[in-house]
Amino acid sequence: MRRSARAASAGQSGCGVWAECVRRGKKMGSVEAPSTELMQEYAGGGSDGVGVPQFGWRICLAHQFREQRKPFEASDVSLAHMINHLGLGIRYLKWWYRKTRIEKKAPFIDSFNSIPLRQIYGAPLGGFGGGTITRGWRGEFCRWQLNPGMYTYDTVIENQDTSLPVGVFIWEIENQNEEDLEVALMFTLRNGIGTKDDQKGGHWNEPFHFSKEDDDISGVLLHHAAPVNNYTMAISARHKQGLVISQQTEFNPNGMGQEIWKDLLQDGKLDSLPGKGKQTDKGQVIAAAIAATCLVPAKKQNVVEFCLAWDMPKIYFGSREKEHARWYTSFFGTSGDAAPALSHYSLTHYKQWEQKIDDWQRPILENGQLPDWYKSALFNELYFISDGGTIWLQVTDDLNITHGLTIRKDGLPPLPKVMKEYGRFAYLEGQEYRMYNTYDVHFYASFALIMLWPKLELSLQYDIAAAVLKEDNTQRIHLMNGRLAKVNTSNVVPHDIGDPDDEPWERVNAYLIHDTADWKDLNLKFVLQVYRDYYLTDDVTFLKDMWSICQAVMDSELKFDTDGDGLIENSGYADQTYDGWAVTGPSAYCGGLWLASLCVMCKMAEILKEEEEYKKYKDILERGKEAFERILWNGKYYNYDSSKKCYANSVMSDQCAGQWLVRACDLGEGEYEVFPKAHILSALKTIFDLNVMSFASGTMGAVNGMRPNGTIDTSSVQSDEVWTGVVYGLAATMIQEGLVNEGFKTAEGTYRTVWEQLGMAFQTPEAYCKKNIYRSLAYMRPLSIWSMQLALDKMHEQLDLSDTRICK
Repeated sequence: MRRSARAASAGQSGCGVWAECVRRGKKMGSVEAPSTELMQEYAGGGSDGVGVPQFGWRICLAHQFREQRKPFEASDVSLAHMINHLGLGIRYLKWWYRKTRIEKKAPFIDSFNSIPLRQIYGAPLGGFGGGTITRGWRGEFCRWQLNPGMYTYDTVIENQDTSLPVGVFIWEIENQNEEDLEVALMFTLRNGIGTKDDQKGGHWNEPFHFSKEDDDISGVLLHHAAPVNNYTMAISARHKQGLVISQQTEFNPNGMGQEIWKDLLQDGKLDSLPGKGKQTDKGQVIAAAIAATCLVPAKKQNVVEFCLAWDMPKIYFGSREKEHARWYTSFFGTSGDAAPALSHYSLTHYKQWEQKIDDWQRPILENGQLPDWYKSALFNELYFISDGGTIWLQVTDDLNITHGLTIRKDGLPPLPKVMKEYGRFAYLEGQEYRMYNTYDVHFYASFALIMLWPKLELSLQYDIAAAVLKEDNTQRIHLMNGRLAKVNTSNVVPHDIGDPDDEPWERVNAYLIHDTADWKDLNLKFVLQVYRDYYLTDDVTFLKDMWSICQAVMDSELKFDTDGDGLIENSGYADQTYDGWAVTGPSAYCGGLWLASLCVMCKMAEILKEEEEYKKYKDILERGKEAFERILWNGKYYNYDSSKKCYANSVMSDQCAGQWLVRACDLGEGEYEVFPKAHILSALKTIFDLNVMSFASGTMGAVNGMRPNGTIDTSSVQSDEVWTGVVYGLAATMIQEGLVNEGFKTAEGTYRTVWEQLGMAFQTPEAYCKKNIYRSLAYMRPLSIWSMQLALDKMHEQLDLSDTRICK
């Protein structure tokens, strides 16, 4: 008998492109073999199973990754860098001690407790903003995010038989024998998520039956009485003719589970006492189980449908100041009794979800010109939009995002229509870097949102715009330089909108390493994203609302042009998203973003018929372009910065970030040319030759910094890293400029390294080095891979992609 299983989750349009090989076999020797060969090696009998997708990330249950890496730690910092950052280290240690030992809070970045690499994760279950439960690729439930933004990484052993906060498990059973077989499948779940809270007592389980429109389901509700953010989980199965559903309301999950297995093996069914179970005592843990038993005729198939749902309708963040309702409660209510209805809705609608997902993915999956690894990367990287500590909330009628502010008549409305209709949305910078909507990183990741869920992107932008206008004069010490500064400065884009262990939106800028009011990239990234979002949505109301905010942040940015030549200067420290890589004077990265922002300000002024503003920004742009080329262009590429330091002429892989955004918006030519096309092509080819092909022989993506002689730039703790999201953005830039093969070669190195070599599937890190080290698992920035798809879409508009040969 063969069996195959697939899982579907509400809202997770991209997370369905993975498959588990459920057959036993010898251990695989190399992960570098093509995925089709991996499946074939373990297939057996000439059958790949029922319903297993052709494309996607695949792995065998017996696989073991050969390379074991460790997270970046203080011991990995060179002596020179350690001396340079001694003050930061001392201040961080004091802050960390106060935060963890006195305040009893979790640090927004915990450098002493990095998440170790566990090469076990598969796709997360659950929609956007309702919490997630991640399955490992061997079937276990192993990563839990029910409380907003806070993760536990406990593998609950007894759970491995197995938008909306649901997961649907479809077991397709194929009987290849000559006689009929009776088959029983059991789904077990512990009440809790494997933490000490499970043993505090007061939890209980109860059976349930739910019927609607002639469709019935049965299962068990597991009520968890947490100190805050109570929730109920439900396991259930769908009734159909010939299927018998039975349950065990409570059993002891400790040990090997002999009690529940003995019950099932007696007659293929579970026997449970009727009615609600009693509440657990302190120190006691309980689990529940359901079994579905059916006949599978000889040489035929049968299907069993299970569902896991969880209902935590109202939540508090760490400060416990305000109660918030999750977005799914708009449809299922906030009373906390929605788990049965959620389960029923999922089991009766999952086929429609799958069909819509298939319809959306099919044009890409069936495009023979695109390599298989790209198809897997494109859709599977979307895991982070649900599993990034994501929160999607209803907005209350009394919410006023401009409360207490005097706004120009063409500025922000008190409650934008898009927020009223689609709520508030936030996701973490990373599961280890616990800050919501980190904006310098969202600049890269936002391509996925604006292309797939544009209303959520616009809602997020309104929240950022409102934060720009507000001020928090609370003084605090910033860890890098030890100086006091405001928490939030008006007319400056904040770094983030807060820590889930505090009160997001109310208190922004959880990041306190640098005073980001002095950063050079945040304001520019807001302006660039505003225009890109308008360009892709054609939402004139949004553009008009954002215009005055864009003017305000550009006026703030002008102060960084200290010599009046039309080009901003960096301040001699790490004052941008590369927050460990110092930059001085005019620079390729920030200078390029500045010129690109001036370009889109001109375009927005033209659209809005703001003639004087157009002339203002056009004049600055022309002067800035001349200075940028004169100061930074060296004949082959743009120098890292204009300092006299040894790394000033390093080749930065991200030096064309401004051109990336400009070209994504169909600007950058004619009247709106920012950088000479010949210079961009030369720079990209230099990056490809040095940062890509001279780094690990072109097999690991693009290193951030490379010296002109082909050696890695080790001048900082970030210049020798590969940033996965930057690599995908660089690949998109190459495709936009016609360097299609180079773009795919660059991106492939990163995908192969992360997903195949290092075992970091569904936990793509921010960074890794050539050897030994990675940093910040499960990170936002790699969602930038969707900018590659935008570039390819534009190629389709201009030419037949079949005329372009892409590396396979």
